[in-house]
Order: sequence, then C-alpha cells, then structure tokens
Amino acid sequence: MVIDAPKNRHRAPIRPLNAPTLLLTSGGLGFLRPAPGTWGSMPPGAIVGVMALAGATQYAMLTVTGVVLVVSCVICVAWGRYAETRFGRKDAAEVVIDETAGVAPATMVAVWLAQGLVEQIVAFGAAFVLFRAFDIIKPPPARQLEKLPHGWGVLIDDLAAGVYAAAVLAGAMLAWRAVM
Repeated sequence: MVIDAPKNRHRAPIRPLNAPTLLLTSGGLGFLRPAPGTWGSMPPGAIVGVMALAGATQYAMLTVTGVVLVVSCVICVAWGRYAETRFGRKDAAEVVIDETAGVAPATMVAVWLAQGLVEQIVAFGAAFVLFRAFDIIKPPPARQLEKLPHGWGVLIDDLAAGVYAAAVLAGAMLAWRAVM
C-alpha cells in the first residue's frame, strides 16, 4: 500500500538493508538526518572534488559524472515500484538517488566551465547550492512532473531542478568570465 503522506513525516526502518535499498538511498545517505535530500545531493560534487584535488582531467571528471547521472537514473526508474513498497509511499525521504541524479547536470556544467582548482571547488559548491534551491522551490514544470508514475515522477522533477541549476550556473560563470 502506497501512502501519499508528507515526505518527512514518516520514517522507514533501515532494515531490510538489501542491495536495492542501498542503491535507492545512495549508499545509505537517505537514512541520514536532517535533510536526507541534501545528503543525497553530495556524491557527484564530492567525487569530482576529490578527482580535481587528485589532478584528474576534465574529460575524466565529466565521464564519471555522466556515469553517475545515467546509473542513478536507471536505479531510480528500475526500482521505483520497489521503493514505493519498501518505504510505504511515493518519493520517500529515504530515496535520495533522484537527488544524486538531479545534481549531476549542474556538476557537469561546473566541471566543464571551471578553470583551475579553486574555481572548480567553488563551482562544485555553487552547483550543489543551486540544485538544492531549485529542488526545494520546484519551479514549473518540476512540481507537475512529480505526478508521473513510480520512479519517473520521483526522478524527473529532480532532473528539471538540475537543469535549472545548470542553466543558472552556466549563465553566472559565463557572465563572470565576460566581466573578468
């Protein structure tokens, strides 16, 4: 039975801690409190941040972020029905793989446009903050996209927030570059 309760009111138990649960919760990040969506938004920026510190190429960082995006989308859609059954409602707070996917487009813009380590780290942080803002505000059509069935509705609104964040970040970075 799927309950359409407010997202943060009902907390699901951590058990059974099986592979689909670990994947849907981005390795368990969805069980962290407060703000599980914020925790679930961290992996792409953290991964490319570590890669940037290690001197990885832009191509490598874009490739890894693209893989995170695609894999996260597949997990969210493939196990969308399972997530509803496991957590007892659609778009449960514990399911944060959609946030992991959603922040990836903005992270990719940060990787693509940032030059130098300091600018990269600032851009990764800006991508994260912009994504979280758009994910919380859910400007049209993001909120309407939540109504899609199962994993699609859980995922697509976050991808829309990620595209908004990517567009704002790209505009800001290009404007900054034009002024400097």
